[in-house]
Amino acid sequence: MTKYGVIVGSTRKNSYSEAVAKAIVKGLPADSDVTFLNIKDLPLYNQDYDANSPEEYTTFRKAVAEQDAFIFVTPEHNRSISAALKNALDVASRPWGENVWAGKPALVASQSISGISGVLANHVLRQSLVFLDMPTMQQPELYIGQSDKLFNENLEPNNDGTKEFLAGAGEKFSQFVSNFK
Repeated sequence: MTKYGVIVGSTRKNSYSEAVAKAIVKGLPADSDVTFLNIKDLPLYNQDYDANSPEEYTTFRKAVAEQDAFIFVTPEHNRSISAALKNALDVASRPWGENVWAGKPALVASQSISGISGVLANHVLRQSLVFLDMPTMQQPELYIGQSDKLFNENLEPNNDGTKEFLAGAGEKFSQFVSNFK
């Protein structure tokens, strides 16, 4: 059984990023252990806390360390990832030399209600994951544009093409992850 951590870069309720993440997860094997890790309540990373970290940091780092692989889904905020997502990456990679992301395979998906699909956020996130030593699945590239038109009021894919594409990415990711076990 593989433990998949899911990090949704949006902190708003009923986000399209969460909808994309849930659709990807549907393609994982039935025996997968999937945990959505909450990033919205993490205090802003501050190096002054390295010697005596807040409980939220310790709990989050432990949850990250327990996962075998990660699915990241991010919205695009001002041509980058959300502040909450960047903060989560920083919290679990510090103090220096105690990076709990290292070696864990990653899938990156981005979404936007615009036509450019969060492509820049996707690549900004990928740059950070390279530094964090996370092997990242390259194909399929998951740039989900006009996300507000792809999901219904229950935040489920409103067409078979979207549903199959996202679940297929989850299935391919499980195959990618099996190369690291």
